[in-house]
Amino acid sequence: MTVPVLGPAEIEAAARPGLVLDAVRAALIAHAAGRTTVPPPTHLNFPAADGDCHVKTGWIDGSDDFTVKIASGFYRNPLRGEPVNHGLVCVISAHTGRVRAVLDDGGRLTAWRTAAAGALAGHALARHDARSVGVFGTGEQARLQVRWLAMLRPVGPVLVHGRDERRAAAFCDHLAGHGLSAAPAPAAEAAGADIVVTATPAVAPVLDADAVRPGTHVTAVGADMPHKNELPPALFARAGVIATDDHEQCLHHGDLAHAVRAGAVPRDADVPLGALLLTPPDRTDTAVTIADLTGVGALDAAVASAVVRELLR
Repeated sequence: MTVPVLGPAEIEAAARPGLVLDAVRAALIAHAAGRTTVPPPTHLNFPAADGDCHVKTGWIDGSDDFTVKIASGFYRNPLRGEPVNHGLVCVISAHTGRVRAVLDDGGRLTAWRTAAAGALAGHALARHDARSVGVFGTGEQARLQVRWLAMLRPVGPVLVHGRDERRAAAFCDHLAGHGLSAAPAPAAEAAGADIVVTATPAVAPVLDADAVRPGTHVTAVGADMPHKNELPPALFARAGVIATDDHEQCLHHGDLAHAVRAGAVPRDADVPLGALLLTPPDRTDTAVTIADLTGVGALDAAVASAVVRELLR
């Protein structure tokens, strides 16, 4: 039997934001409850090319499928006129082991499930009246984080901090095209927003802990390998709630890992994000909250399976 290869156009048509958000939310809750199988991811690093690659797999108990995903990020690609992210997802029957479909998504499903997880975390952990958003990073994922969060709650203004002023301005124009008010901002101003999102490949903290105001929520999505780091350990020491998508992964290669190694917080300082989606934390208006997201294979499995159901039914 020929295995169907589903291309980007088909996948984009099927992967509606509501479908992705529902799949990611259910997968995070299942993962928090211990109802998933998620082996440690494999990482490849290509320093000479400023690139990296992740191989992740996962299964949710009782699901018809499991997945194996290859996702790469090569950060000089825009200079060549190419996207930063590439990849594919292989969807395999959990009953027979037969490959059901290959999703040639070019990294889109990874980008969308990351955006969905960040949006769900920000909506659940931020104050009810939080509106302003500070964004560190000007790439595709930074844009998606803001746009998907805006699907769940009112957002604005958006303060964009990036190393390249032209890219920051282009980012603001992009958000304006989606009805969001945005302006470039220095790091201290962006860090002072109600909700702060970091979506960079940084290897050292991109914001100052003292610039983050009481009551702020911070979502970090960039530290997905051991050498990467976006948040300073001192910020974790201030946090009233620390949520992680996967405890062990975040202890190995998330921002939490750097905070634990620095002695800022103990190893068990975090709470599963999925548990907080079911029962939001009882936070005060002055508490700093953090979501450290490293990407979980069970989320990839949930989203890819949902897309395959849409396309092959």
